[in-house]
Amino acid sequence: MDTTGERPPERLASPFRGGPPGAWGRKAAEALQQALRRDAACSEALWRPGGGKMFGVLGVAGPGGRLGFLRAFSGMLNGAWNVEGFVPPLFDPVARDAFWPAGEAELAALEQQHAALCRDAAALRAQGRADSLRDVEARLADVEHVRAERSRSLWRQVTQGYVIPNARGETQTLASLFAPRPPPGGAGDCAAPKLLAYAFRNGLTPLELAEFWWGAPPVDGRRESGAYYPACDNKCGTVLPYMLQGLDVELPPLEPAVAGPRVVHEDPWLLVVDKPEGLPTLPGRHAPTRDSVLVRLQPRFPDLSPASFLHELDPESSGLLVIARDAVTRASLQRQFSQGEAEHRHVAWVDGRVDGGSGLIDLPLRPAAHASLEDCVDARHGKRTRSAWKVLHRDAARTRVEFVPATQLPLALRIHAAHRLGLGLPIAGDARFGREDVRLMLHADALAFVHPRTGERLAFASPAPF
Repeated sequence: MDTTGERPPERLASPFRGGPPGAWGRKAAEALQQALRRDAACSEALWRPGGGKMFGVLGVAGPGGRLGFLRAFSGMLNGAWNVEGFVPPLFDPVARDAFWPAGEAELAALEQQHAALCRDAAALRAQGRADSLRDVEARLADVEHVRAERSRSLWRQVTQGYVIPNARGETQTLASLFAPRPPPGGAGDCAAPKLLAYAFRNGLTPLELAEFWWGAPPVDGRRESGAYYPACDNKCGTVLPYMLQGLDVELPPLEPAVAGPRVVHEDPWLLVVDKPEGLPTLPGRHAPTRDSVLVRLQPRFPDLSPASFLHELDPESSGLLVIARDAVTRASLQRQFSQGEAEHRHVAWVDGRVDGGSGLIDLPLRPAAHASLEDCVDARHGKRTRSAWKVLHRDAARTRVEFVPATQLPLALRIHAAHRLGLGLPIAGDARFGREDVRLMLHADALAFVHPRTGERLAFASPAPF
């Protein structure tokens, strides 16, 4: 590729900065796009409905100042992890193949067994055979437990195989980067981590990164072919800050100021705060100074850590959070929420008219930063999430709904609202699963629990700002 007349940047810009790359990086990206057009088989697959994907180029300087570019794709390309002309993945495919097919086969067998038991249980219910039904339901619970444990074990084994280097020459596994939580699906498979890992391992200095979507738009329509996008926050927000340690990186422009969290209750054992819309709850393990509720509170409450937070509200939502200041208080509050003795109520406007007046949504969800709405629900690998709902008000175009989640997981209420197995209607202002508005119309408006130390029943309210 001819880069005559184009000057590379002096240092790498933040991968989380939006907008197109400079002229040097743009020329490399356009050269890759031309190559993708010429590859008929690849182009045909990428332009099938939902078949597009993210690609990336990384401008690098080698020994002696020699300049060049690396290329990568997210996930797999045409069913392959290794493709000539692109950097390799962050794991050894041969090592994965030694255990992955057998693990998938075991999960598939458990899934078939689960489906058969579900059919048996349905038939026994219809026949009113309570004694036989109890036996089948017990076997069904055993299969669900084994399936969940095997799925978690297989995913842990997969994530231990990803070795993530940084600019200092250090390495960590993908599992250790996200610990104690499991990494979200697809973490480590984006183009940017692949490019940086190859550069670090081969003594190359990264100078300019560009990631773009190529091919048909995803099912949710939130990508356009040829458009440039910053690194994702859900997966790369943990991986890239670690990888960039030891590298001179241009900081992104300052984000608009967001109001701080309001402390509505404070004592030696716990806090209750009202989080504003637009502020993340936690900063992320490898970006510990990123603006968040925790970072805003730590100067005043230095004893707080990510483990203090029982719940994590989406950055786009707002409302009440309880924060434990010691392990005993945290354990007591966790027990109350898990047994339904404490309540964390949310209110939302959803786009459209909800059928019925109340109900319970029960869906198995998996972390999926950029997955389609359908892919977020995963009967095999998902974590069970439940929320009770009740209609509060209806108008011509929207329905005001109360949600009381029994389990907490990022995006859960938004998926419960939008998915066809939930309400089938997105929360108003949900740019991920619906359409943009002035804000996400989701707010945690009530919180109630028994104080672990005093025994007093505490209740807090925060009227929704919409």
